[in-house]
Amino acid sequence: MQRLTKSLRSLPFPAGKILRTPLGVRREYSSETPEPVELSFDSYTGENPETRPPLLTYHGLFGSKQNWRGISKALVRKVSRKVYAIDVRNHGESPHSSVHNSKAMSEDLRLFMEQRSHPNAACMGHSMGGRSMMYFARKYPELVERLIVVDISPISVPRSTGEMTEIFDAMVSLDLSPSMSMSEGRKIAREKLLKATEDETVDFIMLNLRKDPDSGAFSWACNALVLRDFLTRFDKYQSNLEELPPYTGPTTFICGSRSPYMRREQWPQIQKMFPNSEIHWLEAGHLVHFEKPQEFLTIVSEFLNRTD
Repeated sequence: MQRLTKSLRSLPFPAGKILRTPLGVRREYSSETPEPVELSFDSYTGENPETRPPLLTYHGLFGSKQNWRGISKALVRKVSRKVYAIDVRNHGESPHSSVHNSKAMSEDLRLFMEQRSHPNAACMGHSMGGRSMMYFARKYPELVERLIVVDISPISVPRSTGEMTEIFDAMVSLDLSPSMSMSEGRKIAREKLLKATEDETVDFIMLNLRKDPDSGAFSWACNALVLRDFLTRFDKYQSNLEELPPYTGPTTFICGSRSPYMRREQWPQIQKMFPNSEIHWLEAGHLVHFEKPQEFLTIVSEFLNRTD
């Protein structure tokens, strides 16, 4: 567990020029799905000819495209595909939007592919990103060559809305003076978040804390206000997904045996939604790709190299 925490801390998250919500400022928004936003991304190419459709990756809640950097670099040495690691809306260096749900994130991905003239792609997502990719595959099956879902069920999530609201409330209510140093701000933010959730989750969230070099103002890279206010919609995910037909393309689920985000008894029901699917269990928690990178790479590369 300590090794995992250290590896999360070591991930670089460049600030860049992005749209962020300053601490303590509230933005009004409409409940309607907005136009798609243009997403920030990193692309990776290897020495192999790119004879197969690209791989598009989405990260989980509080994450960023940097979460997929190591895996992406390793994958392009094993597959004949370009890899895009993408910041989803309201995260990382992608724009902040007034709406956050799988439908909106799917439209973002559709626009991303259109702008780069990709007729189809392999899609991989972890946690929240996995749910978005499942929705995208069922909404636009013609655009998805194959699907990889990392440690998330389309049926339920283990964290209650109330527990997540406490985390976001702690983030939104954080009031840090611009005169504070980054280390001082991090200390105060960490202490406040520890009252809402466990140590490892706090370490991951803290990767989002930013300090403007000019004004000194602190902010969260993820759009905590909107994410908190759209929490109730996360619970409606399955009913929205059920409105769409099953995705029949090749699908693999890669899950942690110690993670509560996928339950074995749900597998028969999931196979009805994804009838051409398989599941792999690794001895890991929720962050499967961090905890078991070599095993994860083997499964993903073999699946991406298949021709079915």
